Amino acid sequence: MGPKPKKKSDGKSGKSKKGKEARRRAEAQLRAEQEEAERLEKERLYQEHLAKLEAKYQEGRETELAELNSLEQKFLSAQQWKMDYREQAKWEHYLSCDGTPDPTVPREINTFVSLWRDDHDEDIQHVMGKEEVVLNLIEKLEFLLLEASPDEITEEQRDQYQELILQLQDLLHQKYNQATQNLLKRASMYEDSETGNMHTVIKDKNTTFCIWVNLKKKASFESFVFQEAGHGFVLPTSLALLSVAVRVLHTPYDHLSPLWVQCQGLPRQEASGSRDSAEHPQGTAQEPGEEEEEEEGREEPSVPPAEETSSKERKSSASLNENSNNTDDIKETEEETEKNSDMLDELSQEGDAPLQEAPGGGAEAPEVVDLQQLLPLGGVYHIQALQLPPQARDVGDWSVVELLDVGLEVYPYSPEVAEDGTQAPVQITLRLPDNVIYFQVPVVARWDPAGQQWRTDGISNTTYEAEEKSITFGMGAFYTVALLQDAHLNLPYQAWEWHPTAVDEGLFTVTAVFATIQIQIKAALAEVKAYEQMALLAAAFAFAHSKWNGEAGPGQVVFKVSEHLTAGSAQDNDWSLYMFSDEKVQNLKLTETSEAFSEELEEGSEFHSTLYHMLKDSASSEAMDKVERAGFKFIDSVYQLLLATRVLAYS
Repeated sequence: MGPKPKKKSDGKSGKSKKGKEARRRAEAQLRAEQEEAERLEKERLYQEHLAKLEAKYQEGRETELAELNSLEQKFLSAQQWKMDYREQAKWEHYLSCDGTPDPTVPREINTFVSLWRDDHDEDIQHVMGKEEVVLNLIEKLEFLLLEASPDEITEEQRDQYQELILQLQDLLHQKYNQATQNLLKRASMYEDSETGNMHTVIKDKNTTFCIWVNLKKKASFESFVFQEAGHGFVLPTSLALLSVAVRVLHTPYDHLSPLWVQCQGLPRQEASGSRDSAEHPQGTAQEPGEEEEEEEGREEPSVPPAEETSSKERKSSASLNENSNNTDDIKETEEETEKNSDMLDELSQEGDAPLQEAPGGGAEAPEVVDLQQLLPLGGVYHIQALQLPPQARDVGDWSVVELLDVGLEVYPYSPEVAEDGTQAPVQITLRLPDNVIYFQVPVVARWDPAGQQWRTDGISNTTYEAEEKSITFGMGAFYTVALLQDAHLNLPYQAWEWHPTAVDEGLFTVTAVFATIQIQIKAALAEVKAYEQMALLAAAFAFAHSKWNGEAGPGQVVFKVSEHLTAGSAQDNDWSLYMFSDEKVQNLKLTETSEAFSEELEEGSEFHSTLYHMLKDSASSEAMDKVERAGFKFIDSVYQLLLATRVLAYS
């Protein structure tokens, strides 16, 4: 048999493949159409949903806005409360007759400034006492600038208040210079028996004043430390044989930086505006409605060009006065005083014009501090070498002293040149404030009065001792310095949270890079009620601090109570612990020696709505009789004492 013929299947196979491909394409197209239909349907439904939501939104929008507006009335109520509070404070200040002026009343503030300016015989302690008043006035003005609405003060008043702040700041610094001069005139009267020189430290809660006077002028003298303050200096060799004094004046406030830095929240003023006011002073600031009168024929005291720039760039020559007719004498006196003070700042830093050589021999590049990046922290240190005025000498029964009408004079110190040709810096050591935390090594900057700016050139060899809280550095001359910290050091915030804790109470927590801050907003209702009831019972019961008060949580206070009918302090085993809220009082089983805080009740005790009824349950009849017989003056005195000290809030 011959070979079988081959089957012809190629055609059928090709047709089969083409059919499958066609079916796949058809199925794919169908799926795509279905998916597109589904997408369109979803889109249609979504648009219908949006349309319904939009319709519902439009329908309820007016209602929602009305409800929100109703709630927002609380902001207006708060604003009105602030206005009423300020008016009440003004009235209470008027009634107090304490001798301090209202900084918003031109007649009062001008009288205060004029009288203080004319007092030239003050000592350091007296200036420190007035400093508290001045800082309070400045704080009131800053508060007004930040809090007052446009309905309360006009733009003209805002400008006047800012000018007044600068005027008060300058006058305060002038008074420290005058008091320093008065002290230096009598320096020989306070000679130290061991060293033969004069030194002293005077300080209060605001300011630390340190001064050393070179009376013996010994070539071997090298350095000095003000033990009470922790500040010290190495005296340049060229000054050891001269009649000079070294002053370190530390103020916790910064009255040199622009106002927008000192008082965060005030608008930043452009430099061009200050230059215009310097070139074209507007005379005196007046109350609204008064017309400005042009002053003619009055000569201005001559001021060196550099000094004129520094004093007028920082503030205009305007002062807050009730009218412009009585300002000539006041302004002349003010300008003469400012002239002496500003010249002191200028001359003390004459080395600013040419750049100082660094100890290594190379010229330092001038660096102007950007106050949006670095901010002064911990106050300002005014460090100056001063010329010693003529000292009093005894002539028979008389004490004779030569009077120089030049004011406080600085010594025009120039840096010494070492054998290798470099300039030896002035070495300064500063003890840092205990209430200031530097998270990084602070940047030492000097104040440039001519440029009205902080600069870092002229500062060298900085050594920071975090444990000892001190910093040592070299200066090309005697400067006013500040320690700067990165303004954004704790940014970005790592976390934050606000949550309510009770009615009208809440806790705000911010976790920053280096610190966690908690701010509690609390209605003081429970605290005030506690003071009231403690005062009512104070005739027969003793009250004391409990370490568990801070653990009680918001809206509650914990304190110790003991029936006390005899003189002397209560014994340790006589105390019981009570927790007080605005709703109830309970006797706690807790003691001061317990390991952890607990709200567990003392056995046999009950809840009461008042402290009076709680203590009445276990008090003796003698104790309750004394409570009933207590005089209203005594009760009110105890209440006012507790309310003024707020021992439950601050312990």
